[in-house]
Amino acid sequence: MKFIDEVRIDVTAGDGGNGAVSFRREKFIPKGGPDGGDGGRGGSIWVVADRNINTLVEYRFTRHFRARNGEGGRGADCYGRGADDILLRVPVGTVVREEETGDLLADLSEDGQRALVAKGGNGGLGNLHFKTSTNRAPRQSTPGEEGEERRLHMELKVLADVGLLGMPNAGKSTFIRSISAARPKVADYPFTTLHPNLGVVRVDTERSFVVADIPGLIEGAAEGAGLGHQFLRHLARTRLLLHIVDLAPFSPEVDPVREAHAIVEELRKYDVIDQPVDPLAEKPRWLLLNKTDLIDESERAERIAAFIRDFGWTGPVFAISAISGEGCKPLVFAIMDHVDANRAAEHQEPAKLNRLIAADAAAQESGEMDSEQEPKP
Repeated sequence: MKFIDEVRIDVTAGDGGNGAVSFRREKFIPKGGPDGGDGGRGGSIWVVADRNINTLVEYRFTRHFRARNGEGGRGADCYGRGADDILLRVPVGTVVREEETGDLLADLSEDGQRALVAKGGNGGLGNLHFKTSTNRAPRQSTPGEEGEERRLHMELKVLADVGLLGMPNAGKSTFIRSISAARPKVADYPFTTLHPNLGVVRVDTERSFVVADIPGLIEGAAEGAGLGHQFLRHLARTRLLLHIVDLAPFSPEVDPVREAHAIVEELRKYDVIDQPVDPLAEKPRWLLLNKTDLIDESERAERIAAFIRDFGWTGPVFAISAISGEGCKPLVFAIMDHVDANRAAEHQEPAKLNRLIAADAAAQESGEMDSEQEPKP
């Protein structure tokens, strides 16, 4: 299946049915009065997050979705039938915006979450609503409202706890194969990975995290070099970035320090261009020095120390060999601890906020009671 993570579609909600002008006509009832019913509601269009879908490929060729109009009202107090709504099922993590204004319409981050993107028109009123004591035979009704029409921009941001960064052939796909059951393509040429891959890393029966592997970045990606920045959006929801560096490149002309600086610079350029809510350059980032098995053991420690010194890195560093699994196990446990700590903090924040709000409300109530009890001079 082709991986599609960005589409533009047109949605048109249904119009409401018109209200009817009708009068009751039965034998022996010559002046039965108005009995025109209301028109039915037009169909609305919703987007629904579905965990069983992982790409927007369904909207690659079908670009226009139109809901049915509501039926018009009829005599004998018959109301028009409302039209059925249309449900557009999208992967969990889809962000929906209005194309013209850029306004955010929905951020579907949970399975089953839904949002209204085009509201159907309400049905018109029949003449039975206009009957009064002085207007016993009204001949007016109202037409149905028009449904909303929009052009939507939908983009998928995969839900993952950890994201992988690095140059092409740095070993990202090999690393995710080593620690999870994911099996992305691995080959000895650049840009083997052409779309994001997700892998679930299970530490034990009740502890696991999700890793996202995206195509490699190269210097100048902001200007469109390589695959550009188009896949960096998938790292927006991650809690941790793993910057993988090829410490033993095959070509002597390749400088690992220069390539590592290029990746960091591309993150900054992405933040300037796309202006995400949570800048990627400011996310927690760990350094993974890969392919240490290709370096002689007597030189390994010196090469690692030299890279850290020249790169000017002060954060966490892990020396690993993705293909042999060396150093991967302690790294996985460290990642799991970091993810657990972040999850706990995210659950505590709402509870802490609610406690502060309750305490503030109690303090205000106590202050009002004290002021009421103060004797007047």
